[in-house]
Amino acid sequence: MKCIQIVFSPTGGTGRVAAIVSKGLAGDMERIDLTDSKADFSRASFDAEDVVVIAVPSFGGRVPSVAVHRLQELNGNGAKAVIVCVYGNRAYEDTLVELQDIAEQAGFCVVAAIAAIAEHSIMHQYATGRPDMEDRKQLADYSSQILAKLESGTVTKLSIPGNRPYRKAGGAGLVPKTKKSCNNCGLCAEQCPVGAISKENAVLVDKKTCISCMRCVVNCPQKAKVLNGTMVRAASLALKKACSVQKKCELYI
Repeated sequence: MKCIQIVFSPTGGTGRVAAIVSKGLAGDMERIDLTDSKADFSRASFDAEDVVVIAVPSFGGRVPSVAVHRLQELNGNGAKAVIVCVYGNRAYEDTLVELQDIAEQAGFCVVAAIAAIAEHSIMHQYATGRPDMEDRKQLADYSSQILAKLESGTVTKLSIPGNRPYRKAGGAGLVPKTKKSCNNCGLCAEQCPVGAISKENAVLVDKKTCISCMRCVVNCPQKAKVLNGTMVRAASLALKKACSVQKKCELYI
């Protein structure tokens, strides 16, 4: 049996949650990075004895479109899947049901689903420091329950909250700008999950391609990638009510 993480985590929050869940299922796991724009995901190999953790962030209540396309390249071949969506304490809406459908259409057998919280990738005042110690304990307990289900051989169709058809996907909206401190090192262009940043000139960003994942903002060594402060404050205010109550992780098994 192989254990594999399949993760789309531009800024690391989803990756941290996936690592906690995976640790409770197996000591070591292989990892498929869905943010790698150069990877050929159709070459990944699975069989019915494998266990995979498929983890994505919720972008406006949906699975990020680029992650959808890359997951669709996979052939699950009956491997058991634990699906995970991670959100910034607002709501995950249709992300889990969409991820369930994608995984099953790709040939995976979904045995459990988790919704978890991580620090918001844009408005960092929401879910600051999460997953915290309480989250980690809860996710570890979820892993134990999932492992027990896997060992029992029980396979049941999951009932996951969400809507079909899914809610309409929103636009990217917030595209980072480049400050004069940029030295054009090329790291942001190399790491961009969708290739939206010019490799020759990091100032040039394809606004239609950018998915507002914030990887360039988080990883820039010069802190040269920034968002429009006025737009961030307006977005923060719009989310204040929805994010005012601390959400808990959820397990569907």
